[in-house]
Amino acid sequence: MFCDDLHADALALLPGRGTDAGATRRTVLQAALGLGYAAAAAPIMAQTAIVTPADGLTAGEVSFTVNGFNVPAYRAAPAGKAGLPVVLVIQEIFGVHGYIADTCRRFAQAGYLAIAPQLYARQGDPSQYTEIAKLMAEVVSKVPDAQVMADLDGAVQWATANGGDAARVGITGFCWGGRITWLYAAHGPVKAGVAWYGRPVGQVSELTPKHPVDIAPILKAPVLGLYGEKDTGIPLDTVDKMKAALASGSPQARASEFVLYPDAPHAFHADYRASYRKEAAEDGWKRALAWFKAQGVA
Repeated sequence: MFCDDLHADALALLPGRGTDAGATRRTVLQAALGLGYAAAAAPIMAQTAIVTPADGLTAGEVSFTVNGFNVPAYRAAPAGKAGLPVVLVIQEIFGVHGYIADTCRRFAQAGYLAIAPQLYARQGDPSQYTEIAKLMAEVVSKVPDAQVMADLDGAVQWATANGGDAARVGITGFCWGGRITWLYAAHGPVKAGVAWYGRPVGQVSELTPKHPVDIAPILKAPVLGLYGEKDTGIPLDTVDKMKAALASGSPQARASEFVLYPDAPHAFHADYRASYRKEAAEDGWKRALAWFKAQGVA
């Protein structure tokens, strides 16, 4: 189960500074994004939420079929371009909402075809939940890792059939998606990954038989881990365990790196939440783009 990820995300949901002006900006933001924010992620910090324009992009919802199921996804890419580098953008526990869609547009503005599949689609709609505990119990905890891996394979197939370069695929994810980034780097056809505060360890279950520390030695692609030293949901000793596991693994495992931000809590990249730390988020973004370029994705 993903109770540890729930704990880490919940810690970032601090009281907001809501005002009438903030509420108005929130409404404008949602209209501009084309996707609202997940209700369970409230309060929304409209003052810091970033809105990336879709000018020059092809952006919006698409779908692809995996094992007979139609998986919805959000994608953004430079309009009219082909042979693009691909990046899989993996959601937080809140699903594919405005923040994840905006992250896709940021990558598209940097020249990527970015795609974020709705990885809970079979289990439920996270946007309809107002309570994190219910979202976790009724949706997130029921999502098998095997299903996620297959859906990401499907996303890669869709992307490479629709303007993406199959030889240049990367993956990045946040919290729940950070964990998935590590797992997919050991499973799928990617050249590199960037994991934002994905929990390295966790409880083993039928649906989650392995965690990042378990698959670290067999990585097929190097991963850059971006973590906050003040993340109370991810103890630093678990990051040390992950580093040790990587050090005794494949060449790709040994090539993986970590950056720890001294003053950053969990979800420091989530600009729509009180946990946002602008300096760490911007530095992490620059490092992510540089990592993908250095590893041959860009």
